[in-house]
Amino acid sequence: MNQSVATESILEPDFTITVDKSHDKFSSSIPHQIKVPNGSVIEAFTLEATGGQLNINSTLEDFEKVDMDKVHTLTGPIYVEDAEVGDVLAVELLDLEPGDWGWTGMGPEFGFLAGETEAKGFKTYKLDKENNLVHFSDDISIPMRPFAGVMGVAPNTEEMLTTFPPRANGGNMDDPNLVKDVTVYFPVFVKGALFSIGDAHAVQGLGEVVGTAVECDMRIRFRLSVLKNKKIAEPEYESKDYYATTGFATTIDEAAKKATRYMVEHISETYDMPQEEAYMLCSLIGDLKIAEVVDLPNMLVTMHIPKNVFKKYNKEQ
Repeated sequence: MNQSVATESILEPDFTITVDKSHDKFSSSIPHQIKVPNGSVIEAFTLEATGGQLNINSTLEDFEKVDMDKVHTLTGPIYVEDAEVGDVLAVELLDLEPGDWGWTGMGPEFGFLAGETEAKGFKTYKLDKENNLVHFSDDISIPMRPFAGVMGVAPNTEEMLTTFPPRANGGNMDDPNLVKDVTVYFPVFVKGALFSIGDAHAVQGLGEVVGTAVECDMRIRFRLSVLKNKKIAEPEYESKDYYATTGFATTIDEAAKKATRYMVEHISETYDMPQEEAYMLCSLIGDLKIAEVVDLPNMLVTMHIPKNVFKKYNKEQ
């Protein structure tokens, strides 16, 4: 059976979690900040990636002084009742509202072209929320498409893991498709799931090639639901129009293969289709997309398939 996706109505929150309830690592040993019942709607306030080290008046010099050990500042963890190891946590993204300002920075040692250029750069923006625009320059304005760059559950380790690379627990996926009305699925590795969110972006392209987007504070409203009848190895997500699998690896090649394998499994299991049929179908309707290439050592590739191909199956289920 297909899982439900986020509804268009914006539900009032059952719980609110603020920026003072935060951390900057992924670990099962980080205690939860709040405990919520299965199915709760949460309103989370998040800081820009540096956790308040930068502001709208910051300069390139300020950017170069950022303490990277404090990146990313994540709001959470949130303990979800009924979540057990082996379950799936569904995160329905109901609403995302950027703060008033944002920034983008680049340097020679970070980004997809690291080591190829000595160029440095830093920009701040007053976000035009009335018109839903980021004014990159006097001549270039970009529609905002807000999302959280980091979402994830706790991994099954007490080691304090950096938030920089994406992993099986989610983390720094930096996928600009994770917007309002998308539902993201995470495998649960510890009791309660321990979900965290942050590193919000007002807009970002696939790849995030300089290593930053329009980094900003954000108010994010989402619903957390535990699924007992869904099994996944790495995050997956869906909108009303498509379903997507993700694959992380140290190379684009292996990440793409993982995303493909997971999609073959999804189609085969969801629609009771032989794996060879599902694999061939992926070649006809599956779109591989590079989500991020800068959060080393891991890169993230996704595969998207349109749902309307399965209209007959949906009617029969």
